[in-house]
Amino acid sequence: MLDTIKSRARSLKSEIYALYLAYRDPRTPWYAKAWAAVVVGYAFSPIDLIPDFIPILGYLDDLVLIPLGVWLALKLIPAEVMAECREQASVRMGSGKPMGWAAAVIIILIWLALAAACACFVYNSLK
Repeated sequence: MLDTIKSRARSLKSEIYALYLAYRDPRTPWYAKAWAAVVVGYAFSPIDLIPDFIPILGYLDDLVLIPLGVWLALKLIPAEVMAECREQASVRMGSGKPMGWAAAVIIILIWLALAAACACFVYNSLK
């Protein structure tokens, strides 16, 4: 059973990286790019909607939200684009870590921008 879970986790990670590649493909429609960016950003982000230290619920977002987001993104992206991106992802994942510092910096900047927007909202509402 543990081997099954590990293989599913690896395939989900590969699928998320394929979504990242599809996001960068010019043949992907804008709405699919937007959704893929949200899913990939959330999947690779160290910040969760529900923190992992909360029993049971903490992992619920990882077990439910990410696969649902991937499923929807796969429905929005053309099949031929995803097929090519899956091939590229399997080659790149086989050669080491595919995402570098640039992707991590982008994700962190997005979360900082969201935090700043929330702080501004709270600050303005308390005036």
